[in-house]
Amino acid sequence: MEFDKALQEHLAIARHDAGITDEVARRYADLPPDEAALQYGEDYDLQRVNRDWLS
Repeated sequence: MEFDKALQEHLAIARHDAGITDEVARRYADLPPDEAALQYGEDYDLQRVNRDWLS
């Protein structure tokens, strides 16, 4: 699922490990995957991954 990839890329979390249920994921279904992941992070006060550091 693209949302799962975006969570990993932007927040370094896995959906299952973070306890994100299908019900919670559906709240973000109307957004593109990257936006959904970033919005999820904002809603739950999570810090984004510094992509430059990973390079």
